[in-house]
Amino acid sequence: MAKIDGKAGIIGWGVYIPKYRIKMDEFVRVWGFEPSVPQSLRMHEKAIAGPDEDTITIGYEAALNALRRAGISPSVIEAVFVGTESKPYAVKPSATVIAEALGITPKTTAVDMEFACRAGSEGIRNSIALVVSGMVKYTLAIGADTAQASPGDVLEFTASSGGAAFIIGRGEEASAVFEGVYTYVTDTPDFWRRELSPYPQHGEGFTGEPAYFHHIVNAVKGLMEELGLSPEDFDYAVFHQPNGVFPIRVGKILGIPLEKITPGLVTPWIGNTYNGSALIGLAKVLEEVAKPGDRILLAPFGSGAGSDAYSIIVTDKIIEIRDKAPTVKEYIERKEYIDYAMYARFRNLIKRIPEA
Repeated sequence: MAKIDGKAGIIGWGVYIPKYRIKMDEFVRVWGFEPSVPQSLRMHEKAIAGPDEDTITIGYEAALNALRRAGISPSVIEAVFVGTESKPYAVKPSATVIAEALGITPKTTAVDMEFACRAGSEGIRNSIALVVSGMVKYTLAIGADTAQASPGDVLEFTASSGGAAFIIGRGEEASAVFEGVYTYVTDTPDFWRRELSPYPQHGEGFTGEPAYFHHIVNAVKGLMEELGLSPEDFDYAVFHQPNGVFPIRVGKILGIPLEKITPGLVTPWIGNTYNGSALIGLAKVLEEVAKPGDRILLAPFGSGAGSDAYSIIVTDKIIEIRDKAPTVKEYIERKEYIDYAMYARFRNLIKRIPEA
């Protein structure tokens, strides 16, 4: 547990969601699933990265929007973290490419992070430590993915593309400050991808009870116990969103009512953006409903497994910056539908045989 007491906070945030969408009906049509499957997941459609988009381009666009809200020069950022499980290069950091494109290099630290869907949150947690310690003044933490799924697997209904970026700095400058963070981690093999395997595997129902719910519940309970808070003290709650059902269910377990969860719920319309999932939800809350003085619970989760729980308090500065960049709502509404054939082309599911 780290009690931060407002010494670090969010200076600016930004998101990026690709415009391409595929409806759940396409997976039902192509693979013969029962229509009840996407309905049981509360899924309507999901976002797909275009043929010229990847984690780097998504992270770059989200970071640009974060810089617009922060109103600072890229050159003053001293650390860049990119959390992803679908980076374009097996050996070459995405963080250096994004930092170079934004004009942050060369006087900076740049790190790619991996912890399934929690890697973006790890970037935020490390950013907080660097700022509170005084080692740096500003950091950039990105969570982005072009999540992959084996063709015909139920994961195709949810795995999607998108990302969020947060500039972390000193609390006195922030639009929202961190009150505390609690991390809960175990070795739980609920989701994995071995080397050279093109698609991840998952433990079906095992991904729920011993993985997602166990870790988020314990992280949130640990946070509340350490800070002396209760569910009633939070105005909004944002959980990792692998589908449209789990966040609502974990809220019920924790005693957090639905009306506090739905403002940050984005998965039914854009899918599970993995490292962007909870972070895009947080951005939506900051943009649409959060008021100065509100307390937000943020609880990302990563398979493997672990969860962070943050208590975040909104400041007066949010009013002046929330409209300085495109919003989650605008990205959700900016859409172009494609069919499964185009989806397969965009996601490189069709492998060409080289000519002799």
